[in-house]
Amino acid sequence: MYQINYNKVSHFIEVENAKNRLYAKIYLNQGASLRELTLNGHAIIRDLSPLTYDDTYASSILFPFANRVKDGEYMFKGKVFKLETNQKEENNALHGLVYNKSFEVVESKTEADCVSILLQYNEINETKGFPYTFNIQIKYEFRKDVLALKVTVKNTSAKAFPFTLGWHPYFHSENLYESEILMDSTCKIILGDRNITTGTTKTSTELPIKIENKQLDDCWALNSDKVLFKTPKYDLQFNASGNNNFLQVYTPPKANTIAIEPTTGVSDSYNNKLGLEVLKPNEVYTIEWLIKII
Repeated sequence: MYQINYNKVSHFIEVENAKNRLYAKIYLNQGASLRELTLNGHAIIRDLSPLTYDDTYASSILFPFANRVKDGEYMFKGKVFKLETNQKEENNALHGLVYNKSFEVVESKTEADCVSILLQYNEINETKGFPYTFNIQIKYEFRKDVLALKVTVKNTSAKAFPFTLGWHPYFHSENLYESEILMDSTCKIILGDRNITTGTTKTSTELPIKIENKQLDDCWALNSDKVLFKTPKYDLQFNASGNNNFLQVYTPPKANTIAIEPTTGVSDSYNNKLGLEVLKPNEVYTIEWLIKII
């Protein structure tokens, strides 16, 4: 039996099913971020304490841009815009504009084999660096060994706007040294100073990427949306519905933890145009990320 508990004081939702050994915790006032997740008894996303959300952006939805915008500046339709540079040490705009927004519960449903929660944030104010309004809905659907995360964005302004989209989850492995990632890619993104994209290079990922003691902060363009994260305790498969599929991998200063981030764009997409899309007034864009224990 699935249970949904809403803590209105601390603004988080817990989803539990003891029989299926499932647990999830979503923080509504921190971008509807999924900060804990146990599927079929495997704690694949754990609280990152003592690291803070302000430092990690753990499981945040990255919109209207994933990763960084160099100096917060970009040009769109012949006009220069300036975003807030919230990454002060590198003078970049980082991880979009909804990671710290408060979402409301639109709907929740429990069925015999799954539970779903639909959350929403409605931006009605135009900002200096992104003078547009939008509605974003996040739907989490949980099953015994599956999470489906669906993001729907509607342009509610009178002007078209540029965007990329991403998700920033961190995954736990009992032994990250002995874990590996498998993907299909022939193109790796070259990152220069301040982790800003400077180009691409040919690569081959026919063999698994063994994490071992590597310090990773790398990005690949994917030929297939299928990605595998293999650990000593569980194997996790990722799939994405978008046409532009990139994968950012980052090892934070936290033992046995790795960020595996599906995105539709790369660092500084607003300027280099890699994966950049445009959403016209009243248009809707939807993407779904699926992860499952295999």
